[in-house]
Amino acid sequence: MHHIESTRRRFLDVLGGISVAALVAKGLMAADERKGDMIYRKFGNTNEQVSAIGLGGYHIGVPASKDESIRLIRTAIDRGITFLDNSWDYMDGKCETWMGEALRDGYRQKVFLMTKFDSRTRAGSARQIDECLQRLQTDHVDLMQFHENIRLEDPDRFFNEGVAETMLDAKKAGKMRYIGFTGHKDPIVHLRMLEEAQAHNFHFDAAQMPLNILDAQFRSFAHQVVPRLVDQSIAVLAMKTLASGAIPSAKIATAIECLHYALNLPTSVVMNGIPSLQALDQAFEAARTFRPLSQSELSALLSRTREAALSGRYEAFKTTQVFDGTSRSPQWMA
Repeated sequence: MHHIESTRRRFLDVLGGISVAALVAKGLMAADERKGDMIYRKFGNTNEQVSAIGLGGYHIGVPASKDESIRLIRTAIDRGITFLDNSWDYMDGKCETWMGEALRDGYRQKVFLMTKFDSRTRAGSARQIDECLQRLQTDHVDLMQFHENIRLEDPDRFFNEGVAETMLDAKKAGKMRYIGFTGHKDPIVHLRMLEEAQAHNFHFDAAQMPLNILDAQFRSFAHQVVPRLVDQSIAVLAMKTLASGAIPSAKIATAIECLHYALNLPTSVVMNGIPSLQALDQAFEAARTFRPLSQSELSALLSRTREAALSGRYEAFKTTQVFDGTSRSPQWMA
């Protein structure tokens, strides 16, 4: 019991040490800027400023019609969300296509636009990057990410099958401004990607991963990966913040508590799936009411959610293949 308690205390010390408040106090992170009900943060070590809550790209394909989706996207932007997420594979391209429509009439200039691709080959990645731009109706995205870094060999494929070169070529051609990678499976795979990047003298601008209350105590990206990203000035992008809705559905914690936990980490952006105007209101309420958590508040939150976290059952993206799009559709990687 003493060993478990001392381990938990050390873990809390690590999480407390990489909180927004701790890093701002040390001068390692700029303080949040508030405009209206939204928080804005620096994007990694760049001079870009982005909304601390990002509009999740998959969920904008959920509304019943394109017009409804466009209204949702534009309302989010009008209210202050500037970071937009998407992916080449979301709903067979529908999500990028609808977002592209929404970004017409001057909206593209108001946002920091991110999307992702799946291919593990040079030719395939070049084709998917161009298809993303066509659907999004833009000549460039602000951030392009290598998607689903979920297998131990994915970093090897990225660096040895021409994908890294394709992204650098596309950046040189003005098709993307920054380069990142994503993954939802295991911190080990992200750490391998960072090690391979170092070996190839390659710098990522951003990395996206699950950061939620349960992750804090199970195969933890917050514990193992985030400190490395902070050390290397790589923008931390959070996803699966509500564990795809499992945390509030199971009444483990509220959606606002989940968003506050992720905002308390040194995240540049916390991605939030927002399929409705009600969900949009909730996102702004989370930003409006966020204040850095004290060590006692963090400790209480983690103690309350510890039992639910330990088996990984609510983080199905880590423990099952249900969320592994590239495993279900391996042709996407060709």
